[in-house]
Amino acid sequence: MSLSALAGLSLLILGESHLAATGSLIEALHDDLVKQGAQVHSIGACGAGAQDWLAKKKVDCGGDRVGKGKAVIRGADATTFPIGELIAADKPDVVVVIIGDTMAAYDKSAFPKTWAWQSVTALTRAISATRTRCVWVGPPWGKAGGRYNKNDERVRLMSTFLATNVAPCDYVDSLKFSKPGEWKTTDGQHFTVAGYKAWGAAITQALANTPAVKEAHAK
Repeated sequence: MSLSALAGLSLLILGESHLAATGSLIEALHDDLVKQGAQVHSIGACGAGAQDWLAKKKVDCGGDRVGKGKAVIRGADATTFPIGELIAADKPDVVVVIIGDTMAAYDKSAFPKTWAWQSVTALTRAISATRTRCVWVGPPWGKAGGRYNKNDERVRLMSTFLATNVAPCDYVDSLKFSKPGEWKTTDGQHFTVAGYKAWGAAITQALANTPAVKEAHAK
């Protein structure tokens, strides 16, 4: 389906630090979607996992952007917000969740599968309870090592885990958009502006082809 499937839709995008800094997805992805005619509200919260969107929680940094306005980048005053309240306020056609890196536990020898499952399903249930369509965007490749100890094996495991556990949300596999190390990073995990533009463009195209967006567009 063409990108016109996004025209007129209201999208609520929430996620981690990939949406919380100047030059990140809060600009690249947000701008792409607005250009396609979507009404977009993007919220990022540094370090926030899925469970952190069930209640208000202070985080180290964050970002918030509505429509064609400029992104508001926050520091110590940043928080997450309960997903139910966000959906009630915005009444989005589709919720887009971009969470993966914060839950992959790159610095741990074992992936905390039970905790991750409980967190992910708690958020998807909360979204589903509002009868709102949703899409979950998985983590992309980064550069092995760096500040967050990102590594190819764990990011692949995290992506596979999300693909099989985010239903009824649709899943977008970001690993299909590039090769490991292809997009330059600043710290192994966060991309340069060029990387975020490439990821944002790929997400936009993928969203247009998800069942959630097609159904919302057809209603």
